[in-house]
Amino acid sequence: MSERKMVATRDAYGKVLAELGKENKDIVVLDADLSASTKTVTFAKAFPDRFFDMGVAEQDMVGTAAGLAACGKIVFASTFAVFGSGRAWDQVRVSVCYTRLNVKLAVTHAGITTGEDGASHQANEDIAIMRALPNMTVVVPADGPEAEKAVRAAVGFYGPMYIRLSRPKTPVITDGLDQEFKIGKGLLMKEGKDLTIFACGMMVAMALDAADILAKEGISARVVNLHTIKPLDKELIVRCAKETGAAITAEEHSIIGGLGGAVAEVLVENVLIPMARVGLKDVFGESGLPDELLIKYGLTTENIVKAAKEVVKKKK
Repeated sequence: MSERKMVATRDAYGKVLAELGKENKDIVVLDADLSASTKTVTFAKAFPDRFFDMGVAEQDMVGTAAGLAACGKIVFASTFAVFGSGRAWDQVRVSVCYTRLNVKLAVTHAGITTGEDGASHQANEDIAIMRALPNMTVVVPADGPEAEKAVRAAVGFYGPMYIRLSRPKTPVITDGLDQEFKIGKGLLMKEGKDLTIFACGMMVAMALDAADILAKEGISARVVNLHTIKPLDKELIVRCAKETGAAITAEEHSIIGGLGGAVAEVLVENVLIPMARVGLKDVFGESGLPDELLIKYGLTTENIVKAAKEVVKKKK
């Protein structure tokens, strides 16, 4: 919706990180030669003695982050999502997760909306990779304000955390919510009785738009923002499934192993209902404008509406 304020979650990250730097001197920030893009440059200018540019060496960055965390620091390490989840995976697994150190891997340029950078820079499997790691918490903020809340919550949370942020500006939808942001607890964005749309990241705004379209066609859709993929809010998922009898998931990620996979795991063990997943269908992306790529790969409000209609028809 054009009237919505637009903010990139990476911009919100840079802003709140600098604010937190003033409040907590134990915060240290590392970056892999991408600080202008990840927005850690704001922290770097304010606190040059607590910022370290590790160069194009993501593995070294994560190893150094682990060492600093072992010395009692709260460490934020940033790079593009594809590098943080892929290139540095072994160091994240062994040096951070196995040792359960207080490292926050705050990555930007996630998903297919990295756009013109192409498939090599589009992380569409990172949620699956990170949520499979023991001790790792995975958070995908829906918008700028929620990204700020997530980063603030991360400072008070001890342990490994993966915070997934996007490149483009996206609609602000959580401003003014009376629900508190809590790691591991989903947010009910809109009530509904015919099905539940579970979404994360930029797809939450599309889910809300889809619910409005469905309402005009007589279908009442509940929208839940599952900003924490791990630990997942199983209680909320099961309750919504029982109350609405159908569900779909929407994510800027592969349907394999991400939000869709996580929700499906909960439902198959607790409530057997019709379900569909909106996301990338086991493919690599390509270079192109973000909006055009979202259309080509089926990540739109219209795709959510179509999936919702199909699962409602399957209800007993």
